[in-house]
Amino acid sequence: VLETHAAMVARAVIALPLAAGLGAVLAFRPRRRGTPARSAPVIQTQIILSVVGAVVMLIVGSSLARAFGIVGVASLIRYRAKIDDPKDAVVMLTTLSVGLCCGVELYGLALFSTIFILAILWVVESLEPEQRKTFDLKVVAPEPRALRAEVEAILRRSNVRFELRSAGTKDLVYEAQLPFSVRTDRIANAILQLQDGHDTEVSWEEKKKK
Repeated sequence: VLETHAAMVARAVIALPLAAGLGAVLAFRPRRRGTPARSAPVIQTQIILSVVGAVVMLIVGSSLARAFGIVGVASLIRYRAKIDDPKDAVVMLTTLSVGLCCGVELYGLALFSTIFILAILWVVESLEPEQRKTFDLKVVAPEPRALRAEVEAILRRSNVRFELRSAGTKDLVYEAQLPFSVRTDRIANAILQLQDGHDTEVSWEEKKKK
């Protein structure tokens, strides 16, 4: 049994990197003129899916019983929550594959697959552009135009991408894109302190993705 497990891990050492490489070739194929741009999460998901497919086939091998078992387990999965990042769905498939490995006592394959897929996730997510949330920021003040330069300086210091939408006699309205690590309350407090909070209001309205 140990020899069988060692041989399967040896096959995985070849199969998983090859699957990742070939999946990357397909995912990064040249885009034809007129076709829509591909999003980074979809490209990353396609690469990881090729690895998960290789893991599943290594589990199945030539065992018809395992093949039917995987089909049966997969048919039981019903996940109805909304998933914003398609990679999270693939990670669920990965955990299923690792669980199947452990269930048929292929512990070496389970360990190597987990480490390899973690490495792939680390690489593709390190190349992913920083995710941001989009808000409508409204600053109400007696003299909003006098505050504009200082408000925008605060936004720049907080690594916020912004675009001025309107500058009226009573308010400033921006479209602001914030990194997930930046808190709106800290920016609001900094803006309120410009005039000690007197007659100044700051409101944020998050814009949902369509």
